[in-house]
Amino acid sequence: MKQSLYGILKGKFLISDDSFKNWRIILFISFLAIIMIASSHSADQKVHDIARLNNEVKEWRSSFVDGRSKLMRLKMESALISKMSEKGIEPSVIPPKKIKVASQEN
Repeated sequence: MKQSLYGILKGKFLISDDSFKNWRIILFISFLAIIMIASSHSADQKVHDIARLNNEVKEWRSSFVDGRSKLMRLKMESALISKMSEKGIEPSVIPPKKIKVASQEN
């Protein structure tokens, strides 16, 4: 038992006569480990991209809501009256009348 543990630590299983099968398994396991690490990094990168895009969507949505609320405040009649009174234009007290144009046929 002591000799086999000592042999593993010295690496005799890699340089013995039948070490070719050991090397194949070691290379195969190393290749699988590299693929697993690359896949993990790729998945992490996608998670970070999704989080960044979600934050961008939240920013754009809040900007849209803010712009829409500003527009609604600007379109209110009271806001229009106050802006026009600054320029000296006041609302008419006489209601508008419809103008009817009679068509002329030749």
